[in-house]
Amino acid sequence: MNGEHGVNPSPKRLVETTAENAAAGPSTVPAPGPSTVQAPGRGASPLPGGGLDKGVPRSALRALTPREREVLSVLPSGEGNVAIARRLGIAERTVKAHLTSITRKLGLRSRVEAALLSAEWADELRADRADADRT
Repeated sequence: MNGEHGVNPSPKRLVETTAENAAAGPSTVPAPGPSTVQAPGRGASPLPGGGLDKGVPRSALRALTPREREVLSVLPSGEGNVAIARRLGIAERTVKAHLTSITRKLGLRSRVEAALLSAEWADELRADRADADRT
């Protein structure tokens, strides 16, 4: 099975599908109305339709630590926490902690939103990593 009919898709496929949907333009799903229930303290999601760059300014990268930016930069690969931990030489629970901090600092709701944002900001994150490697 390939992620259809009730089977969970891989994180990489989920990011690809979400990115494809974002590129396709606005959804035909009706806009939320007064009967829509949202979690307390949460605004509209910065997902497709409005574009992530409109929801989170690029300057928000400065709020992240160098290690958080490094974790953020590998999210679009679709790897799980264990693989990310191995790649970066840190513990899995450290990856989880960084992801929690990243989503909180950037006002995101999920790892998928963080991965989409990371893909969008790939150039900045790559330049940031290059600068860190030079020092």
